[in-house]
Amino acid sequence: MMFFKAILNFKLLLVLLSNINQDSNPRTVELIAVGDMMIGTNFPNSKYLPPNDGKNIFDNVKKIINDADLAVGNLEGTILSGDGKVKYCKDSTKCYAFKSPDNYVYNYKEAGFDILSIANNHINDFGEKGIENTIQSLEKVGILSAGTTSKPYTIFEKDGFKYGFTAFSPNKKTQQINNYHKASEIIKFLDLNCDIVIVSFHGGAEGVKYNRVSRDKEYFLGEDRGNPYEFSRMAIDAGADMIFGHGPHVLRAIDIYKGRIIAYSLGNFATYARFNLSGLRGLAPLLKVKLDEEGKFISGKIISAKQIGLGIPILDYKNTAAKEIWRLTKLDFPENSIIINQNGGIEISE
Repeated sequence: MMFFKAILNFKLLLVLLSNINQDSNPRTVELIAVGDMMIGTNFPNSKYLPPNDGKNIFDNVKKIINDADLAVGNLEGTILSGDGKVKYCKDSTKCYAFKSPDNYVYNYKEAGFDILSIANNHINDFGEKGIENTIQSLEKVGILSAGTTSKPYTIFEKDGFKYGFTAFSPNKKTQQINNYHKASEIIKFLDLNCDIVIVSFHGGAEGVKYNRVSRDKEYFLGEDRGNPYEFSRMAIDAGADMIFGHGPHVLRAIDIYKGRIIAYSLGNFATYARFNLSGLRGLAPLLKVKLDEEGKFISGKIISAKQIGLGIPILDYKNTAAKEIWRLTKLDFPENSIIINQNGGIEISE
């Protein structure tokens, strides 16, 4: 009898030690997020395609991306080798419609991307054919996507975490950034079924004059581009754990709300040939964040990069992007507890 009691006590001790070990080593996840990507278009002709099928575009940054547990970004355009019904343009010589050849998906895969937002103003450049071919081409190489009306969200597992991802924009055929009721429903559903919920949005006015978070509804060329500040807080209230924005083509501030991180615009990351990359438009940061198993922000780093030539991201050891985001964060959110140091490290002050 004493022998069995000893075995039972030993087993209980092992369980207790296991629980203590789990408590002292909580699970965390490290994510990388970047802004807009369009690595070459064969419309209106092949002169806008990069050398070597774009295979070298991410050479300077892909190690950082691959080292993350999960990497996300915004695909600003379609994947389509063949023809599609191009969107209407008043001036065909100034029609910015983007479609990269099908094989370019391998460049995103080799770079280390796991999931891409397709909620933006260029996913519908070549109609339904462009949308569906983009989704299918990405899936063939193991990259997930979400943000259109046909694919509003995705749920997946990686390294023991269950993720939910959804994306929004003010544009046709995408999940609408201004429909808070629908957005909240999707995010609440993901929160109930996933460990960590990531939300992407393409919103806010465009250009260097619009690098500030106004906290109001924003318009650009007559289009209602949403209220990124209000949308982000609604999303976190509904259960989002991390929010990364894009669309203004310049950097914006970062923010903390209920322990969750918001990046209002990560700018242009890898945008070849058809984008204005002068000055602030060429800054291309990688946002690295560490989250706990409930999605709460622990720490992070802004890894500064910039685009050179026609649109090749390279690391910037002057930390220009980190300094610019810190400058904007102090201006737009002086009340928040974020501190960004000279090396781009992000901490929350006590």
